[in-house]
Amino acid sequence: MILRKKLLLSLAIIVPMGLMATVQNNEKQAIDYVNPMIGAGGHGHVFVGANVPFGFVQLGPTQYTHGWDWCSGYHYSDSILVGFGHAHLSGTGIGDLGDIAFLPVAHKNHKYVKFSHHAETVRPGYYALKLQQPNVLVELTATKRAGFHRYNYGADVKQGLIALNLKQGIGWDKMTSCKFTQDSPTTISGYRMSSGWAKSQQMYFAAEFSQPVKLVQNQDSVGVFAFENNGSPLLLKVGLSAVSAENARENLKAEIAGWNFNKVVADAQQAWQDELGRISVQGGDEDQKTIFYTAMYHTMTAPSVFSDVNGQYRGADGQVHNGNGVNYTTFSLWDTYRSWGPLMTLIQPKLMGDVAQTFMNIYREQGKLPVWHLVGNETDCMVGNPGSIIMADLVLKGFVKDRAAAFEALKNTSLKDDRGQSFLKQYNYIPFDKDETMETVAKTMEYAIADAGVAKVAKLLGKTADYKLFTKRSQAYRNLFDPTVEFMRGRDSKGVFRKDFSPFKTIHRQDDYTEGNAWQYTWLVPQDVHGLVSLFPSEKAFVNKFDSLFVVTGDLGAEASPDISGLIGQYAHGNEPSHHILYMYNYVGQPWKGAKLMRQTMNEMYTTGIDGLSGNEDVGAMSAWYVMSSMGLYQVDPSGGKYVFGSPIWNEATLNVGGGKTFRITAVNNSKENIYIQSVKLNGKNYTKSYINYTDIVKGGTLEFTMGSKPSAFGTAKKDRP
Repeated sequence: MILRKKLLLSLAIIVPMGLMATVQNNEKQAIDYVNPMIGAGGHGHVFVGANVPFGFVQLGPTQYTHGWDWCSGYHYSDSILVGFGHAHLSGTGIGDLGDIAFLPVAHKNHKYVKFSHHAETVRPGYYALKLQQPNVLVELTATKRAGFHRYNYGADVKQGLIALNLKQGIGWDKMTSCKFTQDSPTTISGYRMSSGWAKSQQMYFAAEFSQPVKLVQNQDSVGVFAFENNGSPLLLKVGLSAVSAENARENLKAEIAGWNFNKVVADAQQAWQDELGRISVQGGDEDQKTIFYTAMYHTMTAPSVFSDVNGQYRGADGQVHNGNGVNYTTFSLWDTYRSWGPLMTLIQPKLMGDVAQTFMNIYREQGKLPVWHLVGNETDCMVGNPGSIIMADLVLKGFVKDRAAAFEALKNTSLKDDRGQSFLKQYNYIPFDKDETMETVAKTMEYAIADAGVAKVAKLLGKTADYKLFTKRSQAYRNLFDPTVEFMRGRDSKGVFRKDFSPFKTIHRQDDYTEGNAWQYTWLVPQDVHGLVSLFPSEKAFVNKFDSLFVVTGDLGAEASPDISGLIGQYAHGNEPSHHILYMYNYVGQPWKGAKLMRQTMNEMYTTGIDGLSGNEDVGAMSAWYVMSSMGLYQVDPSGGKYVFGSPIWNEATLNVGGGKTFRITAVNNSKENIYIQSVKLNGKNYTKSYINYTDIVKGGTLEFTMGSKPSAFGTAKKDRP
């Protein structure tokens, strides 16, 4: 069980005037509810620092890595900093980046500084820390492609020292080569090449100081610069690029032309308010609003802009390309296809159009759609074809202009022979005695979800043969269901189920599942819930087994993945393969069971504490579930599926769905006790279905829930189920 401590930070530093401009007449805006420290402890792994929505730069404190919980480069339990790096990840299960780190030091041989969390201030677009040794107030802000530092040294400091660290990375990241040159008394430029989770990382930078600095030490990839403290703040601007130092300099010039630090803070703050304001909520309590808008904030750390202001970007083939539109990177797709993608198609249409184009660029450059892309590198992390799932959803929702080219990408990605897919072609499942990398149940089931999306696009385009092929492939999950135990389990090439089987036990990366066990993976059929139900002797038998998921307990074993967290019985909310499960009750006409569990999950698995997430954030995936579920909606089938109703916590939520249209969701008689939907109206007319289509949301309108304290017959009839 995660600790339930509240986040208490002493705001001991003076905050720039522009940062507080959002509070007028005691009325809070969305940005005022954001607490970036939620998830900075426990296993949240969130980024802490200054950035703008979907920016390339995440400028913030970087610590030595002490294990899994330092994947973002920062964990609240620590009090040692090695620099303020310009690139971080948020919520991942693997650590990388940390590039181009600056650090004020008291002595030129110092490699780290100590700090206290009581001396930190963190808000969207702004980070500040008062150091004691040396005596300096550090303030950071950012634009999309540049970071801005302000260092106020105490009067006792006669000569200030700033270290540039090109060696230190995060976790897996190892510097392979680096170089910096002092181009003038006030400018530095260079690069850092590294290999880690992303095998070939290239990061170029151009930095400019507000006053002359002198290189006083250059040793082991760390340069130390000195300047005379004249009582004025030392300002430092740093532009980044994955293409060249020249592009980094151009990015910096375009995004931070002057030296007005407070204006850049205010601009970053306004950018966050604009994006957070895409959904406004009323009702609930202050803690719920803090959780909600912090969740919104976390969904917008990535993907990250990966093209320069001149349109150039480094492609998946390692070459420099001239792109049209904005190219992105940092795609944690195995996590984000489930909740993040369906959320963003509602509130970020421009972004998702660019994401679709980025996916097509990646396909042309590497021959398949992305799996887990990081700084332009394909990491092939996690299982299945998650990029295909999101791409199919974007085609089906109208975000893709060239649907024929998109289908070619989808089809060719599915028909490749890599990552176990050759066995899928041969057996229509992946046998555990053929695939040496294991995780064959998870792979088979994830490929089936992707192939269902490909089949839908084929049907849309009138490609009958392809539709039949991929529909058959989408049913591969059936071959792993053992009716004698009613679980999905590993099967060998002769069709024999694995004998040494426990539905609880799991060994991380070394058995049939990925970060889960049979209890969790048996339900991973969001593309065909009714097909899954049909594998049981009856719907009643399915429900009986399904009910037991939330109460049964057992020993997962010492070698289980730490990602299996946030447990209600064996339902694991701390990891994404479980995220659709609560909404499956709607498919069998018992939505009230899901509603009760949804409220429990929102109340227990999300808090305002430093460890306020039940699992790692996974680049916005954990938070996107909360944003969607708190409004009472969730897209179960991730490719073009319906948004299934749950249990909204807000009296009113208004979504800006683009094109000047809004979609308003109201909940009459809503309360902590009235958690069950009694009836629904859509645009003033009675509505009996327990789901809504994407097209009905984005055309704008009003969805009205009437809530009550007892289960009702709403959504129970077969004709009204999704």
